[in-house]
Amino acid sequence: MSSVLTADQFLDTSGRAQVREAIGAAERRTSGELRVHLEDHIEEDVLDHAAYVFEELGMHRTRDRNGVLVYVAVADRQVAVLGDSGINEQVPDGFWTDVVGLLKLHFAAGRHAEGLVEAVHLIGEKLSSFFPLREDDTDELSNEVSIGRR
Repeated sequence: MSSVLTADQFLDTSGRAQVREAIGAAERRTSGELRVHLEDHIEEDVLDHAAYVFEELGMHRTRDRNGVLVYVAVADRQVAVLGDSGINEQVPDGFWTDVVGLLKLHFAAGRHAEGLVEAVHLIGEKLSSFFPLREDDTDELSNEVSIGRR
């Protein structure tokens, strides 16, 4: 039996629920839209593949182009946080560095759900100053953790 986790094993049902709830809580502070996506393995650069997944999930279709993807390639221990063009036009370079560091720290200790929950809360906090919650805000993207089949 392999000791390498698959994307399906990375978060149990409770962990997925915790992440979903964290996304909902973060989105109540900002008009930004967050998604978490897990895959087993990638061959290409993590940021390039995260950009592909971003498009595949339709995250570029938000009203303000302010979606954020937390992407994890489980077996490869690779993570990326990717914001849409509306975010990238407003935030400084390296805006997501602390989020990626937080994720790596938790994942190295085996705290997958806790790491994703904390990262999602941090993203919501960071986005709230650039993209405050709007009175007419709607939840444009699913809050469910998505699993890629590669």
